[in-house]
Amino acid sequence: MKRLLLILFTVLIISSCGSGGGQGSSGSGESSNDQTNANISSYDPNRGEGKYSSVELGATLNTAMAENGSKIQAVKCSACHKLTAEKLVGPGWKGVTERRKPEWIMNFITNPDPMIDKDPVVQAQFELCLIRMPNQALTDEDARHVLEFMRKNDGLN
Repeated sequence: MKRLLLILFTVLIISSCGSGGGQGSSGSGESSNDQTNANISSYDPNRGEGKYSSVELGATLNTAMAENGSKIQAVKCSACHKLTAEKLVGPGWKGVTERRKPEWIMNFITNPDPMIDKDPVVQAQFELCLIRMPNQALTDEDARHVLEFMRKNDGLN
């Protein structure tokens, strides 16, 4: 019985993290190294890689958004991330909104693969965790709610 529960738990953890959808192939015919080197040189470490160049945050916490973000975190993120600074599978979330700009966080949540390929800090974290963050296919609204929950987790009222 214990073995069956362990197997079911393992399957649940793996399935909750997603598969990444085979996003590693560009299909453009360019050499992967040439394309990566060209993209790294234009990478902005303050905003990351993705569609968000500006994210407006309120001076105070949007509690409704943070509550929705808490629910999303429980389903999509908690299997790999603790709310403390402690590493689980991935790094802990404590202090992330103090270390990173909101644009960077939104781009990483919604577009993790290019950021893992280009951001030196994320690459160093990847070397510690030994697993890539999967793309959870969150909507823009869901990602914004997760960001608001992260702000709450970091003590914003």
